Amino acid sequence: MSEICDIEMEGHLIDSLILTKALDKIMDMGGEFEIKEFTVGKRKDEPSHVRLTLIGKDPAHLNQILEALNALGARLVDSEDVRLEPAPSDMVVPRGFYSTTNHPTYIRLRGTWIPVEGSRMDCLIVVSGSSARCTPIHHIKKGDMVVVGTSGVKVVPPERPREKSFFGFMRNEVSSERPSVEIVRQIAGEIVSTKRKGGRIAAICGPAVVHTGAAPALAQLIRDGYIDVLLSGNALAVHDIERQLFGTSLGMDMKGNATSGGHRNHLYAISEIIASGSIENAIKEGKIRGGIMYECIKKGIPFVLAGSIRDDGPLPEVITDTVRAKDAMAEALKGVDMALMMATMLHSIATGNLLPSYVKTLCVDINPATVTKLMDRGTAQAIGLVTDVGTFLPMLAEEIRKAGGGSQSCGLESS
Repeated sequence: MSEICDIEMEGHLIDSLILTKALDKIMDMGGEFEIKEFTVGKRKDEPSHVRLTLIGKDPAHLNQILEALNALGARLVDSEDVRLEPAPSDMVVPRGFYSTTNHPTYIRLRGTWIPVEGSRMDCLIVVSGSSARCTPIHHIKKGDMVVVGTSGVKVVPPERPREKSFFGFMRNEVSSERPSVEIVRQIAGEIVSTKRKGGRIAAICGPAVVHTGAAPALAQLIRDGYIDVLLSGNALAVHDIERQLFGTSLGMDMKGNATSGGHRNHLYAISEIIASGSIENAIKEGKIRGGIMYECIKKGIPFVLAGSIRDDGPLPEVITDTVRAKDAMAEALKGVDMALMMATMLHSIATGNLLPSYVKTLCVDINPATVTKLMDRGTAQAIGLVTDVGTFLPMLAEEIRKAGGGSQSCGLESS
């Protein structure tokens, strides 16, 4: 016996293709629909509104479709308050809990729609008093009141930007073009504009930034105040320090020539830092006089080095507990407006899982699979540029220098 309900959607449903996606989803899942009302916004700043009857084969089938449509912003016309159930134990969730998207989310609590804080994907919503927060499963405590089902939950999916911008023009694209001056100039303009508006920018980088010779460009961006957070792993810091101490990266000099015994240099670098007790101490002792980590510490830029099973050492600052590392990354990313992911698949995907969908995200990698995997795993707002970071970063630093006129031009402190 079929089951029906009325749902509604509001926003820029046509030009953002949200309605098309919703109707496709209904049909793909074997459901049916009947459009009852459809009001189209007459100007670009006016939202559209649609109300339709959704038909499922039975209550369970209808609920499956509703859950899928929820991520696109659909909600029941006759909204009820959210259903809450207590967590039975630490890290144990109630059956049928609501799993969050990375889109801005609201819940209806005691007749009022309230925002859910800390939007990120694959979390639960925990309600405490009159507030609600996205909470990862490892932070769930016995007795936490957890949202169950989709009733009383409203999601606001990203829409096509109203203003003309690089992220609007290239939305959800993966470009395999070489980094043309025009593309890099547009990205530089977005970065400078973000900083002039008081925004925060995170750089998520892999060791290829050092191996390809792009480390000085990233150090310059940090020094000039264009990077507010650095997320990476042990390798980037180790090879950055190796380059400062020995002029090599993975034993190769900056011209790409192997050096005698150079394969040991990164181990010597680790040993020197451990002997000092920390990277900061090594800087104070004069061992390190430049580079990415040097600029971060001198500028007071927060960084998180998340460890890996294959790490040598690791350096004292590396967080080897993955749960602690993820929490540290999430904390560092609070308030970030733009994320620049460069030459790292694992850290890019991990960071994407922690970001709200409204954060402007650029992923630069020589491997197209890095970009597509990032998007496939939920970071749909990412723009991909398939190119060599060793070419891209120096070009970007130069275009930012031209666009921003140096750190003083955008109201930032000079180093």
